[in-house]
Amino acid sequence: MNLTDYVKTVSIEDFGWEFKHQALWNKRLRTTGGRFFPKDGHLDFNPKLYEEHGLETFRKIVRHELCHYHLYFQGKGYKHVDRDFKDLLAKVEGLRYAPKMQGQKEKYYLYQCQSCGHIYRRKRRVNTQKFGCGLCRGKLIFLNQS
Repeated sequence: MNLTDYVKTVSIEDFGWEFKHQALWNKRLRTTGGRFFPKDGHLDFNPKLYEEHGLETFRKIVRHELCHYHLYFQGKGYKHVDRDFKDLLAKVEGLRYAPKMQGQKEKYYLYQCQSCGHIYRRKRRVNTQKFGCGLCRGKLIFLNQS
């Protein structure tokens, strides 16, 4: 499949607007379905999501990136928090978030308070020299990473 031609087709069929730049596969994308680059207008897409979830889900990912693309070049709010983006995404039925890929597991860090024994599960590491227990102000110790 020629990706740029496919994106042009989706743009005309679903938006009624022309896609004038280039679309590329990017194997380095891990957690996202695609990326829009305002500097030069090109789009990157994750080939693994296409392989795992099929064309129907991939088309919704393309719609999401095209929302960024078209709103940016129209001078409207093209970021995730902007109302213009949310409205257009709902209108064309694009995906708000990329689906999880196989084998994609979230890592957590476990900490325990030495005083009260409360266990904290965090996505980011905690500086145990600087931060303590929120319940009793005791010292935290690192247990393990899951």
